[in-house]
Amino acid sequence: MRIGLLGTGPWAEAAHAPAMSRHEGLDFVGVWGRRPEAARELAERHGTRHYTDVEELLSAVDAVAVALPPDVQADLAVRAARAGCHLLLDKPLASTVARGRAVVEAVREAGVASVVFFTTRFQPETREWIAARAERSDWFTGRAEWLGSVFTGDNPFGASPWRRERGALWDVGPHALSVLLPVLGDVQRVTATAKGPGDTVHVVLDHVGGASAVMTLSLTAPREATGVSVELRGGGGTSRLPESSDGAVPALTEAVDALLAAADGGPPHACDAAFGLRVTEILAEAEARLGADDGADTPPASSDAER
Repeated sequence: MRIGLLGTGPWAEAAHAPAMSRHEGLDFVGVWGRRPEAARELAERHGTRHYTDVEELLSAVDAVAVALPPDVQADLAVRAARAGCHLLLDKPLASTVARGRAVVEAVREAGVASVVFFTTRFQPETREWIAARAERSDWFTGRAEWLGSVFTGDNPFGASPWRRERGALWDVGPHALSVLLPVLGDVQRVTATAKGPGDTVHVVLDHVGGASAVMTLSLTAPREATGVSVELRGGGGTSRLPESSDGAVPALTEAVDALLAAADGGPPHACDAAFGLRVTEILAEAEARLGADDGADTPPASSDAER
């Protein structure tokens, strides 16, 4: 499959370009970015071509991988799908429900495959844990903590304007939801939200399976307090998400494999654009609750440096 990369930021450098250039099933055709010089440098490091015209790249490939802020991603994903390109997207799919829905509609109308890269879903240990826990239906509660310290020190993602604007809810919230939803079922209602220190948020979820869950999300935690923890409690006792020994590149390689399988006539992947839209809807509902002045129930939402 001929594939192009849209984006030149730290995520594209650390994960996308290495995974795509090493994958035996891909012909890494080229790189486009909003900063042409960065696109040229990234392309040269991986032995491919840089493009200054995104439409030219879209016409030269069968698929694109996107490593851009969510609103930029959503608009380009629509254009790429309409050009007949399969889509390897990043989370969140978009920062508004309307933009996310536009991506899903474009994918459906064009008949292209889509995969959204939720890292945890493509790491072997965590993927297998999620699949095994999803076989049970008697979970009582869930707890997911995604705590980072992004805006301190030399973290390469700290300069990201969209992360500073949208915060942990939109950056790491998708990761937490990508683990909870396949196990506990879809979210019926965001029942409560609360702001914590920095950009920290606490979100309480009511799941269709009968369980409730709490997400604690932050990009501004003290370094000593950072980490990821997911715990489920139910009829089978307590189960905790294992740590993964794989980094981003092997996980992204698995996501590429999933896209290849879906594009080759296989069923849609569980983490396709439609799932990405559902995650966006839940995040939008949580954000609306955070912004509500009176704390009353809100109606359920319907089912710029580079990254």
